Amino acid sequence: MQVFVEPGMQKMKVVVIGSGIAGLSASAYLAKAGMEVTVLEKNDQAGGRARKYEYQGFTFDMGPSWYWMPEIFEQFYNDFAHTASDFYTLKRLDPSYRIFDKSGEAVDVPAHMDALEKLFEHYEPGSSAGLRKFLAEAQFKYDTGMRHLVHKPGLNLTEFLDARLLKGLLHLDVFTSMKKHIRRFVRHPFLIELLEFPVLFLGATPANTPALYSLMNYADLSLGTWYPMGGMFNIIHAFVQIAEEQGVKIRLNTEVKRIETRHGKVYRVHLENGETLEADYVVGAADYHHIDQHLLDEKDRAYSPRYWESRKMAPSCLLYYVGVNKPLQNLQHHNLFFDADFNRHAADIYSNPQWPSHPLFYASLPGKTDPSVMPQGCENLFLLMPVAPGLPDSESMRERYFDMLLQRLEQRTGQAIAPHILFKRSYAMNDFTRDYNAFKGNAYGLANTLRQTALFKPRMKSKKINNLYYTGQLTVPGPGVPPAIISGKVVARLICQNSTH
Repeated sequence: MQVFVEPGMQKMKVVVIGSGIAGLSASAYLAKAGMEVTVLEKNDQAGGRARKYEYQGFTFDMGPSWYWMPEIFEQFYNDFAHTASDFYTLKRLDPSYRIFDKSGEAVDVPAHMDALEKLFEHYEPGSSAGLRKFLAEAQFKYDTGMRHLVHKPGLNLTEFLDARLLKGLLHLDVFTSMKKHIRRFVRHPFLIELLEFPVLFLGATPANTPALYSLMNYADLSLGTWYPMGGMFNIIHAFVQIAEEQGVKIRLNTEVKRIETRHGKVYRVHLENGETLEADYVVGAADYHHIDQHLLDEKDRAYSPRYWESRKMAPSCLLYYVGVNKPLQNLQHHNLFFDADFNRHAADIYSNPQWPSHPLFYASLPGKTDPSVMPQGCENLFLLMPVAPGLPDSESMRERYFDMLLQRLEQRTGQAIAPHILFKRSYAMNDFTRDYNAFKGNAYGLANTLRQTALFKPRMKSKKINNLYYTGQLTVPGPGVPPAIISGKVVARLICQNSTH
């Protein structure tokens, strides 16, 4: 990926709107290719949803807390003559996470395959053979998907006329649902829920999610769950350092007001402070819907309001950052509270959007692995409850659910927590909208349904503006930190190819 600049020629200027993972990835690759890149970030930190919150000696990762697919990170670092160990120590978690099931039992999901097979055998004799076959198929999908599919920009059908992809198409299970696929291998309800867990954040029920996404199970159960010591924000430190090493300029507290076009091309980017920037290319790494519907004039918009309203969204979430003045017992680094009805909560998100009556939720205690994120003798508690995007969001609703989740947390772990809380901060749809201009206050982008995969996602290259491109969770390949890294690289390659024509 290189743009050749003749001596004396002025470098092409690129403006990247948004400094999330995809924006930082794209900016680093574009600058390495020889372009002059400026990243504009409306908030006071880089990182987008992967920002951090610090208070009274506690450090919270505000968004992503799961480190999966470590080879995707490593490939990015290698592309810039680095390795992950240049920036942080990576530790594999064992157990990977703990699940509280409907009986209230706490079940640890082990990191190593022999122990995982024993766990499956405990619930369903003979199921370890099904697990091995399930993961072998999932590995094929992972290898095919992560090496080939996710690197396609999704601009036309010919991209997918690849002999390797066509040969393996029938084995990718794109027309089979996860619900049906999983039940080919296991029958016990707990094992089914364990294998359906990664689907919860993909944006559809297992019945409506293509079995292609069992590749997530391979990432989970085979490649493992990891943690960068110091917190997930260390990833942002690393990406910012790499981008700046390439010459990228990152401007914080700088919000874009309007994108002005002339003759089918971006002419100038107008900032809220009255400044204007000229650019040969613009990369929209902020919320796609916000850029398309609010920063562009109506004639330049690629999609209609009706199109956006018809999109199926992945969940938003209600988050809590809680400082506790004592260590908490009977919890691991990652904890999934599946002690409620999975299908009922999924229906409250996808089928009949409403605030859930008895939700599943997730609790993270990174201090179990990394004491540096909190004062000595304390606990750093992060709670997450998936909810439908676009719901009314109020302080009273947040308080109600905090009390509900805390009560269940205390009951399931057999300890008092409420009297030991030093502080709490909530974060939900109104905050996602304010901080990220997130469409409907979404947290995870578009649902990964068959009709919203690859070619059917919002286009990476604008249909109307020749030098306007998009990257991040609302375009290909989709939501999640590793896909965002890849999305940035793919859009950078597209721009470099276009600039040499």
